[in-house]
Amino acid sequence: MFLVLKGIAMGAANKVPGVSGGIVALVGGFYEELIFSFQHLNFKAFKLFLNGRFKSFWTYINGSFLSLLFGGVIISFFSVSILLDYALQNNESIVLGAFFGMIVASLYLVIKQVKEWKKTLIIVLFLGFIFGLGISFTKPVAENSNLIFVFFCGIISVSGMTIPGLSGSFLLLILGNYKLLLVDSVNALFTVISGSLLMNFQSLRDGNIQQLLIILGIFTLGSLFGLILFSNLIKWVINKYPQLTLAAIIGFIAGTLRLVWPWKTKIYYYSNNEAFLKNNIGNPELAFYEYNIPDFSKFDTYTILIALILGVIILLVLNCYGNKRERKKVRTSR
Repeated sequence: MFLVLKGIAMGAANKVPGVSGGIVALVGGFYEELIFSFQHLNFKAFKLFLNGRFKSFWTYINGSFLSLLFGGVIISFFSVSILLDYALQNNESIVLGAFFGMIVASLYLVIKQVKEWKKTLIIVLFLGFIFGLGISFTKPVAENSNLIFVFFCGIISVSGMTIPGLSGSFLLLILGNYKLLLVDSVNALFTVISGSLLMNFQSLRDGNIQQLLIILGIFTLGSLFGLILFSNLIKWVINKYPQLTLAAIIGFIAGTLRLVWPWKTKIYYYSNNEAFLKNNIGNPELAFYEYNIPDFSKFDTYTILIALILGVIILLVLNCYGNKRERKKVRTSR
């Protein structure tokens, strides 16, 4: 049950641009097991499955762990993620405040894992920070439903699960396909599933929904390919350079923190400025964010601060509970 809850937390984190599901895995204490399990989704696993050795296949890929964790991720997509979409539309600053607090707390916990700050680690930390900051300033491009590009988006999106601090949803936002892949396609699948449960298959005849389901399928295949690719690469890096990897992650997380800064204002532009000026019509599109310093004369500032503090507390409590479970496990094994 606790693993399913971790999956729900990962799913929720992956849905918010600027937040990485990999941070949940790192702080939750199951990051290395996650990478190990992804690494075993390879040709050997495929061969075991084709030969009908299902028990060996399940053990080899750590199936119980993956099924419970991704069961939580799927539950999150159809529950917590929908609530998050609503909350982001109506109270974005409060939601970002809570996530900002969680990320700051996770940053503290990751820093504690570094044994000694040597000169090399500080250089890698700085490079990670510059890289993260550079990504946070990247401007989004236009939406693209080309299936090859969608497959590529799938590969990129799972980086948030395998690389702590790198937000897969934010990368999709930069690539212009966040709404298409994480909102429209998921909503189309939800419409089909909910209709099918009521024996209503009318939605399957809708050409737009059919196209969205194909897009979602290609995106999923790309994500699976990305998981195998990134997990093997990350596992090699972690084994060879564990402390350098931690330093890079810390720098990267710190560099991307501005993405979830809760005190910011959306600045829009209109696709047809002349029409908007004359008739007050046009399609508003997000141009950029204007970042602000907290104004303590406003009540909203304090609600955001409360959300931020709650985010810190929630993450530290979960980490404390996870550590207790690990210590109990060690004592039992002895």
